[in-house]
Amino acid sequence: MAGRFAQRPTRTTVRGGHVAVPGAVPRPAAQPARVRTYVPEGPLDLGLVLGPLRRGPADPTFRALPDGSVWRASLTPAGPGTLRVSARGGEVRGEAWGPGAEWLLEQLPQMLGAHDDPDAFVPRHRLVALTRHRRPGLRLTRTGLVLESLIPSVLEQKVTTDEAYRAWRLLVRKFGEPAPGPAADGRLFVMPAPRTWALIPSWEWHRAGVDDKRASTVLRAVRVAARLEQAVRMTPEEARARLEVVPGIGPWTSAETVQRSHGAPDAVTVGDLHLPGIVGWALAGDRHADDAVMLELLEPYAGQRHRAARLILLSGKTPARRTPKMPRADIGRL
Repeated sequence: MAGRFAQRPTRTTVRGGHVAVPGAVPRPAAQPARVRTYVPEGPLDLGLVLGPLRRGPADPTFRALPDGSVWRASLTPAGPGTLRVSARGGEVRGEAWGPGAEWLLEQLPQMLGAHDDPDAFVPRHRLVALTRHRRPGLRLTRTGLVLESLIPSVLEQKVTTDEAYRAWRLLVRKFGEPAPGPAADGRLFVMPAPRTWALIPSWEWHRAGVDDKRASTVLRAVRVAARLEQAVRMTPEEARARLEVVPGIGPWTSAETVQRSHGAPDAVTVGDLHLPGIVGWALAGDRHADDAVMLELLEPYAGQRHRAARLILLSGKTPARRTPKMPRADIGRL
């Protein structure tokens, strides 16, 4: 190699599968990935299916690369794990690393919507039917993990999405652990374990912009983490009832959680600042619709109301903003 990048050749030797370079500290070889292939029935769009699991563009537990692959770091019942998912020619390839690798690969089909039944959905509005036609690869993900969807949903209560994404990013990077496998490189992290969440000092919540109410809700949830994770074996309705026993977790948070953990097609989000107006505008031209009006408009989709709301959001038909954005209040600077 010419120019300033030229280097004198260095003799290397191979020892036990490692490449040994004189003067370098030997490192253990990276553990090979465990691999599983899966052929979904019908079209599958990885971005649409896994997109709801991403909490902002800089989510430390999620990476979407230009080659179309998606990387996720999860704290599974078997331990931390990293999963890379890619699709080509109608086949999905899953590669996983870490103690949770086998668990992640076992869950791969349901995470990609294998248990979802999009044919059960019957469009009753032209906009919804057109969006469904244009987005045939939409499936509802089912992660089989409750806490990893519950905690970021709690952080999103009553604040802007930017504030919530920032809090999740700062707390996971500081108190989580680097993800196993080749995607770690300081950018992919596994979220903290329940005990670690419980030991986060109050000032660290404050620095992340999380008020006492949301922090207390997270702390109450992680104290009963095992009971909440058991809810994944329940129906979405039963799981929501169990989640809402925890003070600070209401219908909005429980719906946002089971949409991801259970792939619940009917868990429509109520109490949202924007969703009723978007649904009202798309289906009836009513930008001022409230929860009651939204639920009335979605009644023809009973059993599939969350899917209908997803399709409406994907249609891009939203009312023009007439009021200022919700102000951002960074309590970490107080």
